[in-house]
Amino acid sequence: MEYFEVITNAQTGEVTKRPYTEAEIAKATESQGKSIRETRDSLLAETDWWATADRTMTAEQTTYRQALRDIPDQSGFPNTVTWPTKP
Repeated sequence: MEYFEVITNAQTGEVTKRPYTEAEIAKATESQGKSIRETRDSLLAETDWWATADRTMTAEQTTYRQALRDIPDQSGFPNTVTWPTKP
């Protein structure tokens, strides 16, 4: 994935692209990963009631929650994420 900053000269309208430094790429990737984990955590929290002691989860519910927990292990994370479908 290519990371760059688009710079527009306000006077001339000229547009240039400046490639990100390795440090900027690392920071952007870290921020993106954090955001995805927060979304994942929210989706898990929405389904916590499925896992209460007085309830048995269906196989689909168990698979969904496990797939959410496995998101950071997906190849391409955090640039490419496949979100599971909620049953």
